[in-house]
Amino acid sequence: MSALTVAKAGPGRPKDMEKRAAILDAAKTLFVKQGFEGTSMDAIANRAGVSKLTVYSHYRDKETLFAEAVRSKCESLIPDELFHADLKGPLRKQLLAIARAFFSLITSEDAIAIHRTIVANGASAPKLSSLFWEAGPVRVQAGLERFLCTEVDAGKLDIVDLHRAASQFFCLLKGECHARMECGLEPAPSAREIDEHLDATVDFFLRAYAPK
Repeated sequence: MSALTVAKAGPGRPKDMEKRAAILDAAKTLFVKQGFEGTSMDAIANRAGVSKLTVYSHYRDKETLFAEAVRSKCESLIPDELFHADLKGPLRKQLLAIARAFFSLITSEDAIAIHRTIVANGASAPKLSSLFWEAGPVRVQAGLERFLCTEVDAGKLDIVDLHRAASQFFCLLKGECHARMECGLEPAPSAREIDEHLDATVDFFLRAYAPK
């Protein structure tokens, strides 16, 4: 066997990563369409075009795969780079970018479907709620806390409790718009209404935590 053949057979082969990506894509699709309880590992394997054994070799159980699907969705719309503070740039513009990404995430059809799954299974599957919370909200809020901490250290904001401030920011962004969309009420907010909502929320937050 040549050295080249050995190298190709080593760990981390491209096909392994392709299969892992296919499994994750299948899971994200099925969890949204069928919910957590309605999605089986067999169905995920079939959709991904792999064996169930291969699915378990990458993800130890369905809960782990669900958490990874949530994390992947969050990272695709709210990447870590979004929370890297640019102290030379305008703070309002950066906060508005975070606000828009967050609102786009929580109001997407996939996110609303997943949230409804969590609510529907919360009492019978508290572990699922915990996994969702850690993979999604906790990660996003921690990112905003880091961003705010940098801005406070630079004297651009005056915040004593970073955790509370980050929570307030996201709760303000959800507002009535998100609640109506989760309840399936019509009509959905227009692009202009969303822009006005995001602008008002960011301005309110900046006024509340402006340096004394």
